[in-house]
Amino acid sequence: MKKFYFAFLAIFSLSLSAHSQTIDTLVNVGGLNMHFNIIKGEGTPILFEAGGGDDSSVWTPILERIHQVTGTTLITYDRSGFGQSELNPALKNDSDFDIENGIKELETGLAKLGYDDDIILVSHSYGGLYNLLYANKHPKKVKSIVLIDATLSDFWNDDFLAMRDMFVDINTIPKGTGDYYLNFNYNEIMRSLRNTQFPENIPVTNIFPDKSAPVYPEEYANRWKKVHVDLGNKNNNVTNIIAESSGHAIFNDNPGLVINAIVKVYVKTLDENQQNVVLQKALDNAIDLTIVTKVHNRSEHDLNTLGYSFLQTQKLDKALDVFKTTTILFPESANAYDSYGEALLIADKKTEAIEMYEKSITLNPNNEHGKEMLLKLKKNN
Repeated sequence: MKKFYFAFLAIFSLSLSAHSQTIDTLVNVGGLNMHFNIIKGEGTPILFEAGGGDDSSVWTPILERIHQVTGTTLITYDRSGFGQSELNPALKNDSDFDIENGIKELETGLAKLGYDDDIILVSHSYGGLYNLLYANKHPKKVKSIVLIDATLSDFWNDDFLAMRDMFVDINTIPKGTGDYYLNFNYNEIMRSLRNTQFPENIPVTNIFPDKSAPVYPEEYANRWKKVHVDLGNKNNNVTNIIAESSGHAIFNDNPGLVINAIVKVYVKTLDENQQNVVLQKALDNAIDLTIVTKVHNRSEHDLNTLGYSFLQTQKLDKALDVFKTTTILFPESANAYDSYGEALLIADKKTEAIEMYEKSITLNPNNEHGKEMLLKLKKNN
């Protein structure tokens, strides 16, 4: 039974060399050395933006798996004053270390590395504002954006900025650090970006938790979630995905969802022939993630949605394989048997479909969809 908020995993592609080339380097971007880490590949590169206060290492756990499936170039970097990147000694005023300057440094680094053409952007939290600015400066080059519980431009109204000032004391943060300059310029950055929207021509996948910011005051959490819901509801180029049972760092709590969302937007940059290559790799990836996170029962969603994506692309044999695998990995899931029953029915295997629906109803007596389908099947037999 397809009862999720999202449908995110399509056919993936591109063959992959056995050994990927990784480049860890410092690039002079005009007075400072900026740290980049690049996993080399073929295809439209993907740039990852970390959240405020974080460096590029936060992306490490998911990069290799994304590369294994896509084979494309993955780029992470440390913003000025974070990780292994220096601060620009030529900047004299605290206000010079703002997000506009950060974008200029990023543009310079990408140009020197040869990645200043078509690109896919991925961001977390405060990094979403970097995606927003970069996309508005380069609307023809940015092919797609994936936001992971990103800070949105309309969240920080003046009341919430005043609330933030009550909890953030700039005098307690060591001056001359990336954290200091981020917090010094934070309010002005939020005011300057207010009402700035993503270009309408760029597809945006907006992933956010079902219970956003639970550790913050209720009014904060409610507003955070509202602006995310509104982003998808009010913009035709934005697709919302709700990450159930996840916290702010969704890529840690539900890596399968994030990886699959990134892979899906990457696939859309490929031609039809490439899109039909290595379907098994996508299935293997989903199964591996399911086994890794099985204790949390998270990636059942990934496999179930993968099965439906195969149904939608008329890959019935693949869909049956996925749904059967899901029942094996999650034998206590009524939804897994219901979905398998639906696929078996499409394959005109009514006897097996009846068996799956019966198992689903045994596990969940309140499965009205299963009861309805079972009644129809037995009536027609």
